[in-house]
Amino acid sequence: MPPVTVVGIGADGWNGLSTPSREALLAAEVVVGGGRQLALLPGTVAAERVAWPSPLRPAVRPLFAAHAGRRVAVLASGDPMFFGIGRTLGEELGAGRLRVLPHPSSVSYACARLGWALEETATVSLVGRELDTLAGELAEGRRLLVLSADASTPAAVAGLLERRGYGPSVLRVLEQVGGSAERQVDGTAESWNHPAGDALNLVAVECRAAADTVRPSLVPGLPDELFESDGQLTKRHVRAATLATLAPTPGELLWDVGGGSGSIAIEWLRAHRSCRAVSVERDPVRAARIERNAAALGVPRLRVVTGAAPAALAGLPTPDAVFIGGGLTAPGLLAACWAALAPGGRLVANTVTLESEALLTDWYRRHGGELLRLAVAHAVPVGGFTGWRQAMPVTQWSVVKPPPPVEISPTDAAPDHASPIGSSPVDTAEGDAL
Repeated sequence: MPPVTVVGIGADGWNGLSTPSREALLAAEVVVGGGRQLALLPGTVAAERVAWPSPLRPAVRPLFAAHAGRRVAVLASGDPMFFGIGRTLGEELGAGRLRVLPHPSSVSYACARLGWALEETATVSLVGRELDTLAGELAEGRRLLVLSADASTPAAVAGLLERRGYGPSVLRVLEQVGGSAERQVDGTAESWNHPAGDALNLVAVECRAAADTVRPSLVPGLPDELFESDGQLTKRHVRAATLATLAPTPGELLWDVGGGSGSIAIEWLRAHRSCRAVSVERDPVRAARIERNAAALGVPRLRVVTGAAPAALAGLPTPDAVFIGGGLTAPGLLAACWAALAPGGRLVANTVTLESEALLTDWYRRHGGELLRLAVAHAVPVGGFTGWRQAMPVTQWSVVKPPPPVEISPTDAAPDHASPIGSSPVDTAEGDAL
């Protein structure tokens, strides 16, 4: 099979392409791309032009199968491997089939125009992603580059910033960056009134928080008031200890069973943008509340499953960690979560009731791990003095699932005449030496 050549192209079109990129397009029999990208090619490119169908991903394999044996080139915006089509093609066709010829990305151009250090600037794509994704990246003094979905994105970004308490933030919209029609529009989020401009744009944001804005920390233990709740909420200090025990790392998947307000799953996702989580909640009202909390705290990618566990767990992808915050005494729940974990997976369960504590004690006796009690007290007024008010103590069981036992076949067993360890002269000598 001839390789699929992926050619990055910018707003400067054909004139901005390198010689290898032009040669690849001139030699191609088929060029696949978006309508805007295909229109940038001159008539000297004689290849058949094929526009991407929608939805794109399901069509990738059939489209390339239909052109098997032909020289195919794909047009991509800027750098194909930076929020581009290159990743999708690699996943669907295999990286070995691709020959990628990148072009400077719009982010590189933007940093060059603004004088920002590329390695210190966060990039957020809103192409095919929810606007609330941006909320999780906001922090005082931070510089962000937002890849826009269309001409309406700058106004939507300004509105989100104002709602989240970042109205004073400075916005710069860069349109057709790198091309002859390049233009920049400046303003602040709270006073943004510019009409929609070119669809090909990105938004540079210098984050500035209003004086009364609550600034969420990156470490576990967000203030309780940041979560909408009916009381079913793992409180701040216990939540911080629970997340530390769950120990999220990039790319891992969490099951949050008995989601309540979704606080554990939400903070798991905030640990890293590649972390994944499923929150299982039987109450539809609470499930909707979890979705609102996830959006407000910048992780709308949280998947919420409405249904009672363990039945609602069927068909979910294998978790790296499981947190059980409610419903421990439901028949078969703990066993189902344990069975779903792969070896090395972590399970953490919290409870405040004696019945559930007895269940956790039994599992601790059988499977080991760590059983502990978390107690938090807050200072409160007592007349004209101050005293401690004790919150309900939380019993927590945590455990790492061990690998299955190794089965030893009869042929692997030691012969009956084998000497016990330490009885041979060699063993004794080594022991004496130690």
